[in-house]
Amino acid sequence: MSAIDPGVEEGIKESADDVESDKNGADYDHDEADTLQQPSRWWFASTAIPLLAGTFGPMATGFNICALVQYWRQTVPLPPNDLETRGHKIPDPTWLVVINALSLVSALVGNAALLLNMARRVKFSIAQPTTITGFLTAGILLIADLAAITSKHAYGLTKPSLVPHARHALTQAFYYAIFAAVIYTILGLLMCITVYGANKGHYSKDFHLTSSQRTLMLQTMSFITYLMLGALVFGYLEGWEYLDAVYWANVTLLTVGLGDYHPSQALTRGLLFPFAIGGILMVGLVVGSIRSLILERGKEKLGARIVEKKRSYAIHNVDDRKQTIKVSMFASVDFSTDPSLSPAQKREEEFNIMRKVQKAAERERRYFGLSMSSSFALILWLVGAAVFQQCEFESNWTYLQSLYFSFTSLLTIGYGDFSPISNSGRAFFVLWSLLAVPSLTILISNMGDTVIKGFSDLTIWIGSLTVLPGESGVRASSRQAMKTFTTWARDSAKNFTGPGILGAYPRQHEPRVEATEYENRMLDKLADRLGSHIGDDDQPAANENRQDEDDLMNDIQFYHYVLARECRNVQKNLSTSPPKEYTWEDWEYYLKLMGNEEDPVDFPGQRHPDILVPDAVRAPKGSMSGQGAPPFRANSQGSGMQSGSDEKDESSYDEPQRQLMDGNVDRQTSMSQHLHSKRQQRHKRKLRNPDDDYTISWSWLSQESPLMSQKSEAEWILERLSAALERELNRQRKGYRRKPPVSRKDAKKRDDRRKNEESQENGAEGAARRREQTGLDEAAKSEH
Repeated sequence: MSAIDPGVEEGIKESADDVESDKNGADYDHDEADTLQQPSRWWFASTAIPLLAGTFGPMATGFNICALVQYWRQTVPLPPNDLETRGHKIPDPTWLVVINALSLVSALVGNAALLLNMARRVKFSIAQPTTITGFLTAGILLIADLAAITSKHAYGLTKPSLVPHARHALTQAFYYAIFAAVIYTILGLLMCITVYGANKGHYSKDFHLTSSQRTLMLQTMSFITYLMLGALVFGYLEGWEYLDAVYWANVTLLTVGLGDYHPSQALTRGLLFPFAIGGILMVGLVVGSIRSLILERGKEKLGARIVEKKRSYAIHNVDDRKQTIKVSMFASVDFSTDPSLSPAQKREEEFNIMRKVQKAAERERRYFGLSMSSSFALILWLVGAAVFQQCEFESNWTYLQSLYFSFTSLLTIGYGDFSPISNSGRAFFVLWSLLAVPSLTILISNMGDTVIKGFSDLTIWIGSLTVLPGESGVRASSRQAMKTFTTWARDSAKNFTGPGILGAYPRQHEPRVEATEYENRMLDKLADRLGSHIGDDDQPAANENRQDEDDLMNDIQFYHYVLARECRNVQKNLSTSPPKEYTWEDWEYYLKLMGNEEDPVDFPGQRHPDILVPDAVRAPKGSMSGQGAPPFRANSQGSGMQSGSDEKDESSYDEPQRQLMDGNVDRQTSMSQHLHSKRQQRHKRKLRNPDDDYTISWSWLSQESPLMSQKSEAEWILERLSAALERELNRQRKGYRRKPPVSRKDAKKRDDRRKNEESQENGAEGAARRREQTGLDEAAKSEH
């Protein structure tokens, strides 16, 4: 939506506004459709894959460089000096080095194209084919080299003196080549999925990334470059081989500190200070960006998908016999499909259900994130230990020793009593540690929202009962804790529905108020909200000659004043953490201010439509609570339907359906209807779009619900209140008038209704007294 201005424009623009078409309104509807659409299933292809390529692409390039700077084969000395690190390197064929160099060049071109595309310097149609070609070419060339070398240990060696004996080994460079080839190939294939989705129109041919996400690739490239340059300097000064220096730099910057390599000169010890500090800062930047990607952006998308899944599950699990709806696997809550409920009462019930769905989805998202991060860390630990055991088989590592080493390295403890000494073990440790440290950080962050929070709350609760009681004292805190626990246990037992026959027990449903009483409550709450905007001395001046026009103008000005103040009030909640969740009464009030009733009257040059509320949650024309709308009726599948002119009249229903609606059926009919409903629900779960049969029926549980928006509730409300204010000010500037959705009379309806009720009560009491007096007079006459 365009930026909101107060509508005060210069004269040269006024004439253009008068002839402006309704194109802006159409654009607003299009933007709204984009905002309220269900969470995209193509987020992984459009956002996650490019970020994975931007993160692992530079890492694979670093491994490719490591594979180029050293020969891939070496001899192994005879015992007792039979360590791989003490062997002699065997020169590789020239063509193998050339192919390795071409692989590196292809990877650099692919990384550069991806980086320029993320920076929006090169078009998607040019950059992505270049990136895919570069990565796949680099991977294929490395695979060809690896296949040639492993085909025969003497491959490419023409001089007999260079042919190694049976005890030969592969250097660290060979294993780095394996890692680079696998990463290049996987990234190239994943980027093909990204291009496919863009060409099919599932998302635009552009990366919708935040600034922090765009800089992730630069941060990864900077860290890899920093590590490799530092290894070059320290390896030269200490006399280490370059790949051993890379291993040392990785152990140092990730703060593992195994101690098998360490600076031994005064110069290198002095250089370690700035090198370690700078490297640790860069690691923090990279890990912070990855954490932001996983825990923030990923949390939003994962949370949205879980909410959509649970919303679809709820609308397909309405039990009209028990008058319940399931919000999770083992929890069901009251949900009345009584046709006597007013549309506003039906919307409030769905709003409350949607709140429960959101809470269940948020709880599932937190524990799902914890389980995923825990599983990944567990896999790194257990699988990594198995790999280290195989790599260090000549050192006779047991699996328990490998587990011990992996655990101390994963937690960056690094005692140093175990450390890899084989070429494969050191190369794998570099790759493994680069994956392990960020995963551990993400695991700790996920534990902060679940396990750590639970321990923190438990500690505070124990403290309130013992050494840190509240202001009310230990006894009051204990009573409150016991009351909270019993309430939680009672609600949990009430909402739990076991499988099969365990769930078929009678429930006590919450009583519903009458429609008239509900209407009066809603009008009273509207009067309270509007009354807060009227001061004691706020009395409009009356003109007896133009009373109607003055009343309309005063109501319009009052409406503008209320919109401006509510925009200010909502703006205060934009930056609250966690985001504010508004109550049902708040939503009804704000939707009323936006122009909730379906009576649009457009004017020339109108920027925003009169109807700013989604169709699903729009109140029928007539009143605050929506009386006067077609009555709400429940069908046999449990979904709500609004009967209109095209629906059959209730009198045309057959007798079994009428009995089903009344709830007076025998057990055989009830069970057959129940089984038929279950079969229909299982069939509808297989539909591709779960709302095909429910879009018209549901309001707050529909996909158009504001609670399904990707924006926060405060952002959603403020955007539309601002649009309504701009629309009304622009309407007034051009001389058009329309009755506003709220007026001063709405703020006084409660007082007027109470006065009428009092007058009716007084009239009833007076009539009773007159009847009593008349009876006494007649009795006296008869006695006389």
